[in-house]
Amino acid sequence: MIPTLETERLAMRGWRENDFEPFAAIYADEARARFVGGVCSREDAWRKMAAIVGHWEIRGYGFWALESKASGEFVGWTGLWNPEGHPERELGWALVANAEGQGLASEAAARARAYAYLGLGWPSLVSLIALENKASIRVAERLGARLESTIPYRGDACGIFRHPPAGAFRLAG
Repeated sequence: MIPTLETERLAMRGWRENDFEPFAAIYADEARARFVGGVCSREDAWRKMAAIVGHWEIRGYGFWALESKASGEFVGWTGLWNPEGHPERELGWALVANAEGQGLASEAAARARAYAYLGLGWPSLVSLIALENKASIRVAERLGARLESTIPYRGDACGIFRHPPAGAFRLAG
């Protein structure tokens, strides 16, 4: 059900059981987990991963697992998210520590956004980013998103970063 997409360096694919260890490691590390819901137990990390997979079943879209084409390793996730209570459809991303700083989040998020616009026909997207999360703000800005407003979300001041509309730029398919 989860379509496989590719970028130059990544396979964006469905989730596998062996993705759990690096996924759980993100949620075990306070610095890594802070902006994706906070530290949690392995059991709760399992539930979060299951919710990601279930989001595809319920909504028909969701987060892809990101696999490095070079190493075959799980390096994070990116995709489309809109759980109950969310302000609107979101483009989000997270990476394992050793995958940061290489442009992978921007590469994968651009591909996911193209899928939303071209494949699903969506006219726009936002990214909800804690204002303290400078790395994610830089990714959003690289993608052309601009701060539209701020809201309280999960105890943080979050910016709603609006992505350019579908027709505003040439989309890589």
